[in-house]
Amino acid sequence: MADLTCNYLGIKLKSPIIAGSSGFTDSVKKLVQLEQQGVGAVVLKSIFEEEITHEYDKALREEADNTGREEFLDYLDVRIRQENISKYIQLIKDAKKQLSIPVIASINCKSAYEWMSFAEEIQNAGADALELNVFVLPSTIGRTSEENEKIYFEIIKQVKKRIHIPVVMKISFYFSNLAQFVHDLSHSGVKGLVLFNRFYSPDINIDTLEVTQSNVLSYPGEITMPLRWISMLSGKIPVDLSASTGVADGKSVIKLLLAGASTVQVASALYRHGIGFLGIMHNELREWMDQQGFETIDDFKGMLSQSRYEDPGIFERVQFMRYFSDKDSHN
Repeated sequence: MADLTCNYLGIKLKSPIIAGSSGFTDSVKKLVQLEQQGVGAVVLKSIFEEEITHEYDKALREEADNTGREEFLDYLDVRIRQENISKYIQLIKDAKKQLSIPVIASINCKSAYEWMSFAEEIQNAGADALELNVFVLPSTIGRTSEENEKIYFEIIKQVKKRIHIPVVMKISFYFSNLAQFVHDLSHSGVKGLVLFNRFYSPDINIDTLEVTQSNVLSYPGEITMPLRWISMLSGKIPVDLSASTGVADGKSVIKLLLAGASTVQVASALYRHGIGFLGIMHNELREWMDQQGFETIDDFKGMLSQSRYEDPGIFERVQFMRYFSDKDSHN
């Protein structure tokens, strides 16, 4: 039978399929179910800067009669922050007691200062690694790309000062020179990079004339973005690459491993099909490996990366000229 064990962040996993940060990783009960379905690790649901700020503002509105008291505001701020952190720390401790697979904490941050004191608490609670989900929208006119990118490196620098567990950074593809940026990140002290994160996307309802939310879940076609970049970066940087976005089934997992991913994170597929779908994904992976004659993940990991593929230029092709020319020639 195919051996699905692999290494990620220096940790041995029983499967390359990881339960990504989502509503399925916010309670011990769900985490136990995920482990029963064979995942190699779990990334706990992220704790957000925005979430804490929102809860603070909400509490202020609910207790508006007290907002004139400065000492009350200070107390409320501290209380809400501590409650959120305490709940998260307890989730880590409880998960470590119940699970035999690695537990990866996750912080969704946008500054180099807000979360620094939390990293040590997360490590002390027993987390096996810390995933930093960072996205700075490059929308501020007058702020250079270098200034935006500096935030990522400052976050890593400050976190690495405080903890010794593996740190992995989850990023988007919104960079002027993504390849160079990833290369620089890979030499910053992180053990891995997750490509790519998802974020709130606005839409417009033309009937109600309101701004609404769009594309909450990833769709299968989105796999092409992490597939391309993992293929091009695999073997060229000294850290593990984890794939995220567009992972719809076991076939998606296979493709991303062939491209060079060390692990593949799943979230949207669980919302669509439930936790039990992980069993189907694992079966797809095992059956394919048996059919192809691969005994281990390392037997085929990165086989179709740019550095190993016979036509490496195909990964950098950006135009459809050949596609449309071929179509036209058959008409």
